[in-house]
Amino acid sequence: MRVVTWNLWWRFGPWADRQKAILAVLAELRPDVVGLQEVWAADDGGNLAEWLAGELGLHCAWAASEAPERWQRRIGDDTVGIGTAVLSRWPVVERTVLRLPAPEELDDGRLALYARLDAPGHPVPFFTAHLNSGGNASAVRREQAAALAEFVAAHRHGTAFPPVVTGDFNATPDSAEVRLLTRPAPAAPGRAALLDAWDYADPSAPSGTWGGANPYIPGGPVPGARIDYVLVGPPGPDGLARVRAVRRAGDGPVDGVWPSDHAAVVVDLVGN
Repeated sequence: MRVVTWNLWWRFGPWADRQKAILAVLAELRPDVVGLQEVWAADDGGNLAEWLAGELGLHCAWAASEAPERWQRRIGDDTVGIGTAVLSRWPVVERTVLRLPAPEELDDGRLALYARLDAPGHPVPFFTAHLNSGGNASAVRREQAAALAEFVAAHRHGTAFPPVVTGDFNATPDSAEVRLLTRPAPAAPGRAALLDAWDYADPSAPSGTWGGANPYIPGGPVPGARIDYVLVGPPGPDGLARVRAVRRAGDGPVDGVWPSDHAAVVVDLVGN
């Protein structure tokens, strides 16, 4: 099973050209399931996730932010919403949305989306999330990560396939918020820690998904960092969901256009 997570940089920059580049990257990857963050939906009915799903022949689960106003002010357009989505080769048979906690002054409607995928053999409990950004928001992200861990625990039942958690966590692998998800913690008794697919497969490989090589990153040269993740529960029977390989995609221009300010993470798992 091929899993992709990708932050699509909403309606920033040359979004119409970027839309074509995003499609080109995903068409080449041929993913089974994709977790998407910063997806746009317009009042005229246009929806980037639904368009991509139609072009790729995938099913789509979409969750709109209930608080898009801070985003809309950044582009001066209140007719465009923002949300989170899952694209899947298999039907989505269950779907639940969690609004991630944040104090009012930092709350811009971040979400976690759960989609149960009707994959052959074993249903897949799949999640994608977008945690708050900002170097001063670690405490907020820790609270959001704890809420995400509880959300995963509540929906991982009824299948031998381990949970697959994707998203832009806006934090590096050694941060407290990511370690809360990838290490057993007293705050989440009985919860098995998730495995960071990149560290599990090839910790020595270049893994930055956000950094100064990308022309969309503001503020001059920025050291590369990994803030986008595919996390997977411990392998199930016969190595189900064991990580086979991991790499980046969308980390360069397509016909002269960079698709997003983030690179995608691509993970191949055993099963389905």
